[in-house]
Amino acid sequence: MGSFLAAAEGFFRLDIFLLAVLTTIFLQILSNLANDYGDAVSGIDSEERKGPKRAVQSGAISKAQMRKAMVIFVILSLVSGITLLLVAFGLNWSALLFFFGLGLLSIVAAIAYTVGKRPYGYVGLGDIAVLLFFGIVGVGGSYYLFTQTINWMVLLPAFSCGLLSIGVLNINNIRDIESDQKAGKFSIPVRIGKQSAAIYHIALSLVGVLSAVVFVLLNYVAVWQLLFLLTTPFLYSINIAVLNKPSDQLDPYLKKMAISTLLFVLLFGIGLLVS
Repeated sequence: MGSFLAAAEGFFRLDIFLLAVLTTIFLQILSNLANDYGDAVSGIDSEERKGPKRAVQSGAISKAQMRKAMVIFVILSLVSGITLLLVAFGLNWSALLFFFGLGLLSIVAAIAYTVGKRPYGYVGLGDIAVLLFFGIVGVGGSYYLFTQTINWMVLLPAFSCGLLSIGVLNINNIRDIESDQKAGKFSIPVRIGKQSAAIYHIALSLVGVLSAVVFVLLNYVAVWQLLFLLTTPFLYSINIAVLNKPSDQLDPYLKKMAISTLLFVLLFGIGLLVS
């Protein structure tokens, strides 16, 4: 989304875009591997887990092999991220060091969600991390890579992206609420209960969409900027399912929420570019 915002203002470089996408993919893979490893080591991934079997849990890969895979993707993330910063900033050391610090925090956050003595994901802090790294840092940071300027208005679509991404995590946690509770993982749904977590999910969707609407109204040029509203029927159907269906029937809606979030970002960006 940050790339779309920058391109709409006339700032775009393909090399920065491709390196940013590559770095994001590496970090996402690292996060997935770390979650697989951490949940297996802690016992969160038990036979009672409702979602699909994971690699370590199923025995498809050993814990030692998973640790090696995590190291590989830490290195790939660092190499890709450092290259991105050099391409974007050259030898602007203040920008390089600041964004390198953000990159290290992103790597630590990807791992520490489920790995370590006190994983922050097990005490209900995952939502805050998602808002920060998928929203504020992800959108605002990528916007700065292109423009090298601070625009506080970008926080509105950054919140949209972050809140909808939290929605993906929330459905995952609602689905696993029973097994997480037994294993001692205190996610937001475990803390507040299934019904309250469903209402929380609806609030995430509503505020996420409204943040984007407010951004458009404050920067209105043409009706195409509201193209992202085409995703609202999908978000509505997901909200109804989360509200009414048992937790063990929500796995298909996890995928639908992830796809709807991606579609929201793409339509938001396209709307900006054609307006």
